[in-house]
Amino acid sequence: MYKYDNYDQQMVDTRVEEFRDQAKRRLEGKITEDQFKPLRLMNGLYLQLHAYMLRVAIPYGTLNGAQMHALADIADKYDRGYGHFTTRQNIQYNWIKLEEAGDLLADLAKVEMHAIQTSGNCIRNISSDHFAGAAADELVDPRPYAELLRQWSSFHPEFMYLPRKFKIAVIAAETDRAAMRLHDIGIQIVKNDAGEIGASFYVGGGMGRTPMIAPQVREFVPLNQLVTYSEACLRVYNRHGRRDNKYKARIKILVHEMGAEEYTRQVEEEFAHMLDQGVEPPLAEIERLRPYFADPAFVDGPKTCDRSDPDFALWVDRNTNRHKHDSYVSAVISLKPVGGIPGDATAEQMHLMAELASKYSFDELRVMHTQNIVLPHVAISDLHALWTALEAAGLGSPNLDTIEDIIACPGLDYCSLANARSIPLAQKISERFAASGKTGELGQLKLKISGCINACGHHHAGHIGILGVDKKGTENYQLSLGGSEAEDVALAKITGRGFDEAGVINAVETVTDIYLGARNEGERFLDTYRRIGMTPFKEALYD
Repeated sequence: MYKYDNYDQQMVDTRVEEFRDQAKRRLEGKITEDQFKPLRLMNGLYLQLHAYMLRVAIPYGTLNGAQMHALADIADKYDRGYGHFTTRQNIQYNWIKLEEAGDLLADLAKVEMHAIQTSGNCIRNISSDHFAGAAADELVDPRPYAELLRQWSSFHPEFMYLPRKFKIAVIAAETDRAAMRLHDIGIQIVKNDAGEIGASFYVGGGMGRTPMIAPQVREFVPLNQLVTYSEACLRVYNRHGRRDNKYKARIKILVHEMGAEEYTRQVEEEFAHMLDQGVEPPLAEIERLRPYFADPAFVDGPKTCDRSDPDFALWVDRNTNRHKHDSYVSAVISLKPVGGIPGDATAEQMHLMAELASKYSFDELRVMHTQNIVLPHVAISDLHALWTALEAAGLGSPNLDTIEDIIACPGLDYCSLANARSIPLAQKISERFAASGKTGELGQLKLKISGCINACGHHHAGHIGILGVDKKGTENYQLSLGGSEAEDVALAKITGRGFDEAGVINAVETVTDIYLGARNEGERFLDTYRRIGMTPFKEALYD
């Protein structure tokens, strides 16, 4: 993984001291909240319902054991003993005191971490495939390119005050595990007909109140021009993006209203101009970064493990992913126990995950887009010992990509923007299906819950999506079906009128029963939905 040099460390340390002074002036009443707000947002600090929330950047989800230990210590020292891992591969702390925030940022800086550009109208944390560098199906490791983009975008003076926040994802496999086409810029590393490695660009995706799937704007960009093309895309957005209406300020609106063809034409014009001006990072910069992401010292070992324990065998089947080295797998640590809060981990659990990473995964962990944690390089011979330790700590749930593996935003329990609670709903749905015994029979079924139209729970992309809305002062839940954030990307469609909390839980079970009765052999929920359409589900829900 990338290691800070002196410049990186100085940059982060300087920002910590700047923020200390800003927070001190706010506490002393020398600046108002309106004056302080843009300053704190530049450092990832939000004011939520009950306290400040701090969002810590974990670039492309990669961290080491020392960093995870530090996150655990921060949870104990500055929060209430836990943290919340997010769909952008970050971690959030929900109970931060302003007078302690500077010390917290200083503790992060000691382990090469920060909260810079995790909020505000700037380029946010660069996300990637959580199996990057390990997956058997990837073309190359996409993380050097994500790191290149991170370094380019950090403190970029032209893009510190964009019309709206901006999110970039980089993948390098046909299987999309990062919701690439639902980002402002989605980049897929590809190989062209001549055998050259380059990047395919998709621009103008996003969720929120106006969900859109990003169209492809360029099929192939040479890798040494990846940053230049990204900059051309952002320049056109920065030039034309709306600043008078935040609901129409995202690049997806610009691409839609301008038209993908005209937007692309202007990007190509800007790109050509930049190349003429010599704006092109040298290939040597990519080569400088690549050694940071070299493979660990894999050794040949057993290719299979003893599966006589049925609980262990189920966990292996569901929670491991094929590795490029056939003596290893990537092992998923579920942060979704039955009845638990999706994405939450206690300090004790974080410490344990750090220790297990050191013992079993070359001291490396990944935060998943699905709010779980991955140990990317686990020897097959170590799987049973790893699972035993996870089970003892309540981290061994075998539920990856099942209906119990729910994505949910913090909702009305914490967020000042939310209209409805997400967490209790996720807890009750997981309990309902665990008790029913249907989870295994349902197979791959991705359920996502958002507490408001901002869609932090990605409900638009759920096979089953739930959106909490306010209906005359009461919490109401809209049900949607048919979404996907994978390579078969699609936006879910609303079934009809909303439900109260108990009603939407029953509605989810009704939908799954229709699926079980209608599916053909081998069909996922999404396959059946696409074959039979919305009508059978609506009839069961509303007739």
